[in-house]
Amino acid sequence: MSSDGVVVDEAVRAAWDTYRVLEKRTPAEERQQAQQRLKDVMDSVGREEVSRGTVFLVGVLTGYLIAEPPGGGEQLDPLTDLLPAVIRRLPSFEMADPEQVPMVTGVLMAAAMGMDTVAWRDRFGTIPPKEAMVHGFVLWLLADLFDSLVDKPGTIDELMRETFESMGTSEG
Repeated sequence: MSSDGVVVDEAVRAAWDTYRVLEKRTPAEERQQAQQRLKDVMDSVGREEVSRGTVFLVGVLTGYLIAEPPGGGEQLDPLTDLLPAVIRRLPSFEMADPEQVPMVTGVLMAAAMGMDTVAWRDRFGTIPPKEAMVHGFVLWLLADLFDSLVDKPGTIDELMRETFESMGTSEG
């Protein structure tokens, strides 16, 4: 585990692959490639680091949604708009363990307050698999919110893939 909220680049890319696996619009072949990349990165850097990558991306998307609302709409208030929109939809994921909601809410709050989400979460120890899964669902919900605000499905995926390509961590 890195210190001070630093996450291995490949783990962040693999964390985005969790979104691509969950996203219904991802073509079957791309979904399989994302699953394989995710497995490969988990084998090389560990499940924990990929979980930290997911927490990092939750922070990035939360910060972006609050600071610069996509589509140029009204700025989202984290307490009345963003957090309730995400937390209320978590039960739609059958595998989302309700006991994990306080920690994922904490990560969202840390992001809303401009804190480093990974450093904040690291203070509580390793991320158990059930919690990691819920962070993945939160990431999907934030991405879905982003796409709905710009009224164009797939926009955030395209932006994230362009970002990873520019970082040199593109799909391989």
